[in-house]
Amino acid sequence: MKWSNVLFAFCSLLLGAYVLAGPPSGYHLLKKIPFGAAPGGLEYFDYITFDTATRRLYLSHGTEVKVVNADSGSVAGTVSDLKRCHGVVVLNDLGRGFITDGGTGQVVIFDLKTFKTLGQIKAGNDPDSILYDPASKRLFVFNGGSKDSTVIDPAKGAVVATIPLGGAPEQAVADGNGMIYDNLQDTNEVLAIDSRKLTITSRWKVAPAGQPVSIAMDRQHRRLFIGGRNPKMLVEMDADTGKVIGQPFPIGDRVDANIYDPETGMIPLRLRNSATRSPSLFRERFACLSMGPLAANETSCLIC
Repeated sequence: MKWSNVLFAFCSLLLGAYVLAGPPSGYHLLKKIPFGAAPGGLEYFDYITFDTATRRLYLSHGTEVKVVNADSGSVAGTVSDLKRCHGVVVLNDLGRGFITDGGTGQVVIFDLKTFKTLGQIKAGNDPDSILYDPASKRLFVFNGGSKDSTVIDPAKGAVVATIPLGGAPEQAVADGNGMIYDNLQDTNEVLAIDSRKLTITSRWKVAPAGQPVSIAMDRQHRRLFIGGRNPKMLVEMDADTGKVIGQPFPIGDRVDANIYDPETGMIPLRLRNSATRSPSLFRERFACLSMGPLAANETSCLIC
């Protein structure tokens, strides 16, 4: 998963007033935080991690991770000397962060105070998405090249297991109770994984969507929201049965990530529309609330 010429922040840090019938007037641009080019010439942004405890944003930026104060916009630090970074997990109780580096096939461990690298853990080929599962207290790394998941004990910094997935994984989400859901973009499936037993319990097709990349979850109502690239659709799925609920909603090009905001019922999607390069907002049940265009070739963090 990679965003070029990028928007950050999905405008997901803001909670405003929303109305179903019209545009979400509570969303508006507050500031732009410019960055220089990433060292080495590999220029892109990828996953964003927001740590609510410290109010910090961890921005995956090519060969580095920028750590930004979400309120002031100041850069708190940089994790450097990466090859091709993607996902970030922050565990404050351990004082450590974990970064997937697709260029080295490793998970990089760094100190949350100094941002210095503490070590590396060998993952599979092209590690991309990473998440922490609180039920099992494990990290799950999803490797697009080797089509498997590396399971890590973060306290020990050691690999627990490798789970073959049978397809190329993309974004994943945990329900907090021991189940993990992951997209397989080349088989048009969502996997349900038992995080304690480390077994795949179900495989569900995402049709009428295809090539699923993004996923988010309404944990209260046990709903998954899955964005597909081909066909380009957003679908809602029952997280217990795998049944696609209601009608799909057409979306723009190259969906890359989405989230679910339980306070507003909003589902922001990051798209790469060729004409507008605009993110889109949906309410649960898929009433579309469109957002404005982005400037092309912009290297900055947009906070809305």
